[in-house]
Amino acid sequence: MKRKNEHSAKSIKEEKPGQTKNDKWILRLYVAGQTPKARTAFANLKKICEEQLKGKYSIEVIDLLINPHLAGEDQIFALPTLVRKLPVPVRKIIGDLSNTERVLVGLDLLPCS
Repeated sequence: MKRKNEHSAKSIKEEKPGQTKNDKWILRLYVAGQTPKARTAFANLKKICEEQLKGKYSIEVIDLLINPHLAGEDQIFALPTLVRKLPVPVRKIIGDLSNTERVLVGLDLLPCS
């Protein structure tokens, strides 16, 4: 007879932190206007998402020149900043996202080397 807290080996699933099988990734990119750095960050993010997440993501671009009050929600102090809202835990990456390996590690899509 099994106790309530016992699990069979088959019932335990191991998933990498930050990665789930069917969940959609929710990403927010905070920028200040359509600067070259903001456009580069968005293009780099879009490319990474298409290659790594294949349609399982949504990107919300938040322009703090239009909605400055939204900076407080994710404690944004530098721009551009990418915030991974889902899957948890929340992660932040600052910059134009041109260092693909750094972004993949930051999003927990690639193990630290």
